[in-house]
Amino acid sequence: MLERGLLPDFSAEVTEEIGAITKPAATTDASLRDLRSLLWASIDNDDSLDLDQLTVAEQLPDGAVKILVAIADVDAIVGKQSAIDDHARTNTTSVYTAAEIFPMLPEKLSTDLTSLADRKDRLAIVIEFEVSADGEVRKSDVYRATVTNRAKLAYNSVAAWLDGAGPEPAPISGVPGLDQNLRLQDRVAQAMKKRRHQNGALTLETIEARPVFDGDSLTDLQADQKNRATQLIEDFMIGANGVTARYLEQKGFPALRRILRSPERWARIVELARDEGGRLPPNPDSTALQQFLEERRQADPVHFPDLSLSVVKLLGRGEYVVDFPGQPVAGHFGLAVNDYTHSTAPNRRFPDLITQRLLKAALSGTPSPYSSDELNDLAGHCTDQEDNASKVERQVRKSAAALLLESRVGERFDGIVTGASPKGTWVRIDHPAAEGRVMRGYKGFDVGDHVTVELVDTDVERGFVDFAGIRKS
Repeated sequence: MLERGLLPDFSAEVTEEIGAITKPAATTDASLRDLRSLLWASIDNDDSLDLDQLTVAEQLPDGAVKILVAIADVDAIVGKQSAIDDHARTNTTSVYTAAEIFPMLPEKLSTDLTSLADRKDRLAIVIEFEVSADGEVRKSDVYRATVTNRAKLAYNSVAAWLDGAGPEPAPISGVPGLDQNLRLQDRVAQAMKKRRHQNGALTLETIEARPVFDGDSLTDLQADQKNRATQLIEDFMIGANGVTARYLEQKGFPALRRILRSPERWARIVELARDEGGRLPPNPDSTALQQFLEERRQADPVHFPDLSLSVVKLLGRGEYVVDFPGQPVAGHFGLAVNDYTHSTAPNRRFPDLITQRLLKAALSGTPSPYSSDELNDLAGHCTDQEDNASKVERQVRKSAAALLLESRVGERFDGIVTGASPKGTWVRIDHPAAEGRVMRGYKGFDVGDHVTVELVDTDVERGFVDFAGIRKS
């Protein structure tokens, strides 16, 4: 982390500030709405305590549904240019490694006083929008409110329940009416997702490696995949982020947009599609790509994550840019939206805290807390630090993989090529979920190829997993 400009530890000044904070934020602002009686619930990872958002739905008479997303009001405690804020501004994100989590904000805040914690009253920014029966986001609003998390839920158990493959999670049964509300939320999210994909948003199911421990001993890296509950939250957050971007624009405020430009390696995506029996136009077209991806997902769901990973690598990385009122800005190719910001995770991402401060200024009619030059500098810095954090997470994950594989040198594995450039060729294997460099025998390998490789060496300290290419499948 230090080599990449990230701070693993909090300073003495941060520790001093934290010591003076003893309770969650409160306010007597007359504009604050009291929404504590609503059936708010959080859905996150099983072990997550840094809860950034709650959701609830309300059926409307005309068949539409009102969705409310409550975002933790982190700014109410973390003041701009405080020592805590300076640390968050340096790292710009929490860093999640297989060995340890390095939170952007001290845990006293992120997992307690600024978290939308289980059955606690908290200040929040509420992003409200109506969704028609066919998934269109209609009129919307943004305001401050007091909310209470009525049930802390986890993705896997909620997804199993929604799919009819598991029992109703206990926290749901403890809150009358929450089961019907969550099913209503699920129905709306499915309609929103369907509409986004019709507009060209990409269906992608990449696999994330999750460390598994037995006590303090690492025993496996297992693949985590999206499920119905993660998709529910994803669709509502995309909707909320779009509302936020449009609200700031309407108020004449700049916004820190999240964009993904048209892919430079579109020709290789076209080639991948041709290899799979599909056809794409010669120029980037998200609608055509989405149609191809959906066809492949239906035809071969087992190998679809491999295809998704290849497409993700070829699409390139997202970045932050500043959208100033009246000026054009690129959209997000993968989501097929032109107005997208990051606003829903201020405990974990600094761009979201920046956006929250811009929103609160717009709501109160006060000037922007950031100058134009400051926002431009922050956009570049946040993009760079997000990339640095990803590299740290990937390096530690590689060390974990090397540790698990060091006794298996000489074994052969089936894998998929995830990177191919003059800098090197990389392959991902499934068991354990690990990625390594192909040191020899990689001639003719390209992103998306299914190959067989032999493990030739590991280096736990440096996180090296070295393969030799055997053949393309």
